[in-house]
Amino acid sequence: MSSTARSLHPVALAPMSDSEVTRRVAAGETALFEILMRRYNQRLFRAVRAIVPDDAEAEEAVQQAWIAAWNALGRFEGRASIATWLTRIAIHEALRRRRRTARELERADETADAERFASSAPGPEERAMTSELRSILEREIDALPEAYRTVVMLREVEGLDTAETAEALGVTQDVVKTRLHRAKGMLRDRLVRRSAAAITRAFAFADAGCDRIVAAVLSRIGAPSKTPKTL
Repeated sequence: MSSTARSLHPVALAPMSDSEVTRRVAAGETALFEILMRRYNQRLFRAVRAIVPDDAEAEEAVQQAWIAAWNALGRFEGRASIATWLTRIAIHEALRRRRRTARELERADETADAERFASSAPGPEERAMTSELRSILEREIDALPEAYRTVVMLREVEGLDTAETAEALGVTQDVVKTRLHRAKGMLRDRLVRRSAAAITRAFAFADAGCDRIVAAVLSRIGAPSKTPKTL
């Protein structure tokens, strides 16, 4: 990665608040939209990945969520934080894709379905993982029912607090607490204890994936980029 690209990563951009970035983008400084993408790509990817069980499809969903956010930015009223607003858009996109996939499966022949979904070759991000514990943890989280899996992703993996998670999912904080408690019960105590140090690194979204999404979205909205494309 070039020094220019590194300079635009979240640590370097921390002094500018989300509200300031949002205000300036809405006022016409389109290049600053990249700041929001680089700050929240991983959060959106993790939220989507909890619903869409495929890395490539989840990445496409995140791209589309950013396009939707760009188109709706002028209507953002600030009742929730921009991070929560973006997360909700991403979740809605993931659910839309899941419903579309379900309809396609209903129309497809059962044999064709089996052939189409038989192969689950790991993507480049998964192949890059070297931690056996992290791989086991991801499989265990994937096996959870969606309602619990989404709460675990947002609360434990991404680190949102109960209020943010509840707002993102459109449920009460008590529902979030209950689902999280039940999800942890489904994950074996041994796995939870062993994964404590690694859980925040599960479903990591590396710089290459972030760069792909940034480049694709900026290209589609016609905004300039200060970083090289890595598609």
